[in-house]
Amino acid sequence: MSAELTRIACQISCAFDLKRSRQQTGVFESNLWGEDNMTLREEADKIIKEAITKVLPDEAVKQALKNRKPVKGKLYLVAVGKAAWQMANAAANILNGQIEKGIVITKYGHIQGDIPGIECFEAGHPVPDTNTFAATQKVIELTEELQADDQVLFLLSGGGSALFEKPLISTEELSDITKQLLACGADIVEMNTIRKRLSAVKGGKFAGLCEPAAIFAIVLSDIVGDPLDMIASGPAYADSSTASDAIAIAEKYHLKLSEKARTLLEMETPKAVTNVETRITGSVRNLCLAAKEACEKLGYESMILTDALQCEAKEAGAFLAAIAKTHQNTDKSLAFIAGGETIVHVTGKGLGGRNQELALAAAEGLAACRNTAIFSVGSDGTDGPTDAAGGYCDENTKRKLQLEGMDVYEVLKENDAYHALKKTGGLIITGATGTNVNDVAVVLIRVSSKIVCKIIQP
Repeated sequence: MSAELTRIACQISCAFDLKRSRQQTGVFESNLWGEDNMTLREEADKIIKEAITKVLPDEAVKQALKNRKPVKGKLYLVAVGKAAWQMANAAANILNGQIEKGIVITKYGHIQGDIPGIECFEAGHPVPDTNTFAATQKVIELTEELQADDQVLFLLSGGGSALFEKPLISTEELSDITKQLLACGADIVEMNTIRKRLSAVKGGKFAGLCEPAAIFAIVLSDIVGDPLDMIASGPAYADSSTASDAIAIAEKYHLKLSEKARTLLEMETPKAVTNVETRITGSVRNLCLAAKEACEKLGYESMILTDALQCEAKEAGAFLAAIAKTHQNTDKSLAFIAGGETIVHVTGKGLGGRNQELALAAAEGLAACRNTAIFSVGSDGTDGPTDAAGGYCDENTKRKLQLEGMDVYEVLKENDAYHALKKTGGLIITGATGTNVNDVAVVLIRVSSKIVCKIIQP
């Protein structure tokens, strides 16, 4: 049989299987992929938009600044992270000319315009680059101006570990170590435990540079549990991790280190910081609650499964699909929400991110479902080194890939979720959002009220 005939036969078979599935549930719909699933995708997009809007930093920064004590001296601003521009812009509008000088360091493509009196820089993420080091040096030079009565308004968000850096080793080695950690699947806490010891500004060291001035820190948390010493590697917070922890991580992942890097890992970081006041203004919990509210507006009975999801992305996707399968006989529309940050062990040479991989990993289990979808999205609008924020799959994703000659297992093995989801229309693209509070994944099971034709059983 020719390739074209094989493709046609497969398409006919898929159509028949889908038709039969609809007949077995008492419903027949003429659309091959099902109008309900189109609705599910539209609902997914709506949920994503509303959830992310609710965790944008503008209002959070406003509320945090209400409790800030007046400054006797000058006020300086330093904003670092994927949400740095958004946070700095909000602060500048609220403070209305009170800022003496300011610097923003954020990811490429995240600056949305000029902020009067504030220099804005874009730099590399997740791997630092020359722009990272140059912008960080600007911040260090700013700290040299500080006096005892001055205050630094420090706006910190996820991504700060890569974006705020003055390495104590060569830039080439720092880049290599970062890539090693990403490739072996190290979680964010493990990565930051290593990186803060190789840096002149991480692990409480930036707070030391600002002395004798005070720091008022407003933090958007991108780490489950909101550990202040780990968010952006804790530049203004005492480090709870130890040199022994760092050595253990290096040995666990068999990191290739120079003698200088290994010596730095053996040195302790500051264990007490006294010139910093901190406010946490957003977290993955807020993101999950916002997603829950959006789902309920659409008529779903919703449940937050966890806001501490930390496991392999593929495992999370398969688990959420299993939950969907368990609830297929529901008589009401259901939504299950999971927030956190999964990891990916890179074994192939494909393109993707943890959210795309999670969604695609659900495709196998969803193939046995109906009117069901799973999507996962990064709140910052980026997922891995791609232009996508995450991925969407439903009961037809596996069939669509089969028509393209693609196997879910092989795609995941190659870590190529991006290209697979692009084929199925499953990429979620939001652009930079201005916030960063981890990821959220949602299971949608929709009880359809639309019946095209009832099948009367004899």
